[in-house]
Amino acid sequence: MAITQAIANSFKKQLLEGDHNFASAGGDEFKIALYTSSATLNSATTVYANTNEVSNTGQYVTGGGALVNAGTSITAGVARCDFNDRSFTGVTLTARGALIYNTSAAVSNSAVAVLDFGSDKTATSGTFTIQFPAPTSTAAILRISG
Repeated sequence: MAITQAIANSFKKQLLEGDHNFASAGGDEFKIALYTSSATLNSATTVYANTNEVSNTGQYVTGGGALVNAGTSITAGVARCDFNDRSFTGVTLTARGALIYNTSAAVSNSAVAVLDFGSDKTATSGTFTIQFPAPTSTAAILRISG
């Protein structure tokens, strides 16, 4: 089992077909789900599934939680989107990675990106936070350049 950080191949195709809208107002709803080290997630992941997802605890429930889309921008020919950091409170969990997925897309629960935390990350009766990188042309979580 392994989690490999990647943009989902299916997302790339769906993006060209107009299935995803990252506008901060009126755009699609995106979620993030957390997974244990037993999960297999990579660029071939096509949809959200709860296999090897962390168990319900505190504010974390199956399917994860909604992301707040902070919008899109473009600088120096690099288009990008940003999400607000996402915290789950009152949790006791261990996660190795996560899946960002679109609950509004033409393909229900379609995978967008796999995040590999690099090692197991744990919260014990506390808060688990996914901190997204700054929305710059070199660091944004999702970016497209020519």
